[in-house]
Amino acid sequence: MTTNPDDLSFDEFDEYINPRPAETDFDRIVDSALSRRDLLKSVMAFGSVAAFGNVLINTPASAAQDRFAFAAIPSSTADNITVPPGYKAHVVTRWGDPLWSNAPEFDHATRGNAASQALSFGDNNDGMEVYPHGDKFILIVNNEYTNRGVIWGNRPEGKAENNDDILKGMNAHGLTSVEIAEDNGAWSVVKDSPFNRRFTPDVEMDITGPARGHDLMKTNADPEGTVARGTFNNCGNGSTPWGTYLACEENFNGYFATADEEHPVSDSMKRYGISPKGRGYGWEKIDDRFDLAKESNEYNRHGYVTEVDATDPTSRPKKRTALGRFKHENAEVVVNNDGHIVVYMGDDERGEFLYRYVSDGVYAPGGETDSLLEEGKLYAAKFNDDGTGEWRELSPEATGMANMAEVCIHTRMAASAVGATTMDRPEWVSANPMAAEIYCCLTNNRNRGVKANAGGDETPVGGPNPREANKYGQIVRWRPDGADHTSSTFSWDLYVLAGNPAVHSDDRAGSANINEGNMFNSPDGLKFDSNGMLWIQTDGNYSNEKDFAGQGNNQMLLGDPVTGEIRRFLTGPKQAEITGLTWSPDRRTMFVGVQHPGERGEGHWPDGGESSTPRSAIIAVTRDDGGLVG
Repeated sequence: MTTNPDDLSFDEFDEYINPRPAETDFDRIVDSALSRRDLLKSVMAFGSVAAFGNVLINTPASAAQDRFAFAAIPSSTADNITVPPGYKAHVVTRWGDPLWSNAPEFDHATRGNAASQALSFGDNNDGMEVYPHGDKFILIVNNEYTNRGVIWGNRPEGKAENNDDILKGMNAHGLTSVEIAEDNGAWSVVKDSPFNRRFTPDVEMDITGPARGHDLMKTNADPEGTVARGTFNNCGNGSTPWGTYLACEENFNGYFATADEEHPVSDSMKRYGISPKGRGYGWEKIDDRFDLAKESNEYNRHGYVTEVDATDPTSRPKKRTALGRFKHENAEVVVNNDGHIVVYMGDDERGEFLYRYVSDGVYAPGGETDSLLEEGKLYAAKFNDDGTGEWRELSPEATGMANMAEVCIHTRMAASAVGATTMDRPEWVSANPMAAEIYCCLTNNRNRGVKANAGGDETPVGGPNPREANKYGQIVRWRPDGADHTSSTFSWDLYVLAGNPAVHSDDRAGSANINEGNMFNSPDGLKFDSNGMLWIQTDGNYSNEKDFAGQGNNQMLLGDPVTGEIRRFLTGPKQAEITGLTWSPDRRTMFVGVQHPGERGEGHWPDGGESSTPRSAIIAVTRDDGGLVG
């Protein structure tokens, strides 16, 4: 049977175009299995809730103060949003909602056109943030990608039939920035606000940092290599202490293609999943930038973190190449005690790495900030099996590359060169505001201990990746030595191993803080609230059968970092991912993202009814008593 790239997930597509050889080294697998057994004994015994410092690793949840302001809810397979008693949720905005009065309302029959989409909320929202500006509130949101069968679902084949269809899909990507306001407890978009903006793949933005002007960044349209057009496939996000938004480009590779399927593919292209086949978006048909036969460097200009000032309608986005080029999940910004800016980032692909950036300069409120994300050092993480780790600098000397521009363009190869630890798909990273510790979702990895990564690096079982062919995922946490985020060394443990204790009794049951009442798979989104509680969002298998029986739809849970207790707070509609999280400044509203509902043909959330198109959306969650939500 012929494989249709359109039907594959992002990670399945990467392996389809660049298949990994199966691992056959029996001795290595046996050694890894023994190492894994020793680690899991401690994880299962202590529930993987060991905190650092003076907190006891076996503190039972019942012995500590209950910091949860809700009763846990059960899993669900319903096509709606479920929250605990005493809470309610409503839709703020959704894909296709007009941002200006001259845009039409969303048409479920046609799903709009290129012109209407350019004036409307983008598709498949992910990371987001709310910024207060005077008496106004600005919501900026990533619009990661489009489900081709949904956005072109008005076509008999579910595919683009003309250039306008392709441009409609392109215009649904990028970022949406809007003013929102609350009226009688309901939040909505303020149409025609001067703060309403769409950042599509056609908007100009400056290239900054070491890669600016490098030969690999120069194109026919931009021979200086200093101005990029567009940002797309942004997944998670970050926020700076000076009030700007960080959009994180992830699976950018599938947008490049060419008609010649035998077009040569270099090793660096393979490492980033660039292929003549493409994922079926068709952008190369309407824009030469995305045709590999016509433009050989455009793909080097994507895969970065983009900084945007949502409160200034005249501002120009900046691609921050100093933070490296890879499939960014999010960018967690920390101000170290000495003022240095530290950015933690994960590369969301099987067997890729965790990164850290440390600014050369220091942050001072009201001072110059532009250089803080341009001039600094980049590192990749090495995790040791004994619970220690180190950050290995990605310098030209350490990587064998000619200069920092090459390091920042070919960051994956740089991390391989210094022997960083291959991870189980590093997703969101979040820093605890109450302690010097950082958490990262390792969502899953069916290749763990089975296949190498895209660069040929081995993926042995052990350390923070303790399970072979990992279906459920885990959350790793580390604490920098001396509570100094610029330290080169750290200690680590696992906060939780996700699993299914209703089906399994071995390591696939999960750690001791997982039970049949809170079980989940594939932790993805991750964010601390102001109380130091950890919100966990999932993007996993929603079949509710076999290994995932009883886990239902994707969900959002809350974890206590001290006790290890985890409770389910929210369940999403059918076939959706729960992703993106932020709060109103007064913390009385929590904004949550719902991405790709009904992606495989089931479900019609949020509008309901058999004729309704499923639409990604932002929801607002509030308490009935008007209290704080996180």
